[in-house]
Amino acid sequence: MLPRWISWFGALLISFVLTIALSVSPAHAFEDARKVSVVSFGLFGDQTVFRNEAFGAAQVIAGRFGSGPINVQYNSKKGGDATIEGLARSLQAAAKGMDTGNDVLFLILTSHGSPNGLAIKAGRLTQTLTPSNLAAMLARSGMRYKVVVILACYSGVFIPRLANPDTMVITAADADHPSFGCRDKAKWTYFGNAFFNVALRQARHLEDAFVVARSLVKKRELREHFEPSNPLMAGGQHVQPLLIARP
Repeated sequence: MLPRWISWFGALLISFVLTIALSVSPAHAFEDARKVSVVSFGLFGDQTVFRNEAFGAAQVIAGRFGSGPINVQYNSKKGGDATIEGLARSLQAAAKGMDTGNDVLFLILTSHGSPNGLAIKAGRLTQTLTPSNLAAMLARSGMRYKVVVILACYSGVFIPRLANPDTMVITAADADHPSFGCRDKAKWTYFGNAFFNVALRQARHLEDAFVVARSLVKKRELREHFEPSNPLMAGGQHVQPLLIARP
């Protein structure tokens, strides 16, 4: 049988170790978190909902995951820099300030969409951002870990070109259906509101937020007699563990 003083010392040591572990674990969790750079573009300038959503979504991501730079661009009826060329420049600029092999690029695009891609309207300028355009831009950025959220009709067309274990893609609709809520002067589209403004303010993981948002959108669409848009989430198996929102 051990002397009493050894037992007492052992208990004290265990208590001390547990106290230190509990006090530093949360801090280390945040210190070890990757830097997150946010690029958010409102692409269709004729309706302010896309500008509002680009700003609102960027603010939510920065508040939940942020520790890196934030770049929000939008178009208006008079013009703007949220174009194909502007997006390419912004992605390159975001990557310059990041550890491309470890940090995370969070890209948000909100606009009207078609089976061909995303509509860009800046004053008189009109363009279409195709899945191949965007895939090439992201590859040139050099960022390994990426999250791409596309808020538009038919946005599921981007998934085959973008989604992989290092790139998570979340879309407001599948490749065959429109999404809803792009009313001028609104703050959010239906999926943008459900995902960013409601679910992600509470959930700590993107997958959990997506599950909640998809359910909310489906209920709203059925209530308003719309054919379901079928939001999608694909890829990102290597990204998901790197993004844990602040409590």
